[in-house]
Amino acid sequence: MGQRLNKILVVDDEENARIGLTKLLSQEGYEVDSVADGYEALEFLGENRVNLVISDINMPRMNGLAFLHELNRQHPSTNVIMITAFGEVESYLQAMSLGAFEYLHKPVKLDELKAVMDKIFNRNVPVQ
Repeated sequence: MGQRLNKILVVDDEENARIGLTKLLSQEGYEVDSVADGYEALEFLGENRVNLVISDINMPRMNGLAFLHELNRQHPSTNVIMITAFGEVESYLQAMSLGAFEYLHKPVKLDELKAVMDKIFNRNVPVQ
């Protein structure tokens, strides 16, 4: 049994948000990659394994809910935290029904995000 990986993929079309979250999580000791949209994320996940995907909901080309749907089809055991700047009840319900582990609002509070990540990483779910 090897050491459990804590690899994260951040998916956000807003470059500053993507870079900022990637930097914060890297400073916390996680291995973090990032991409700008759902299509790039699916391509990345076709070649790389991660423990967690943190994805924005409102993105061009493929929004976060469409990405979550496709991610569940291709990689059903992948843990996902959805984030959004908009507090829409409908998107929250859709995200949760599509299997998101949690739904957080931007700007994401690091302590809140870490608490959710601790729940995910402590469930001992293997990387797929």
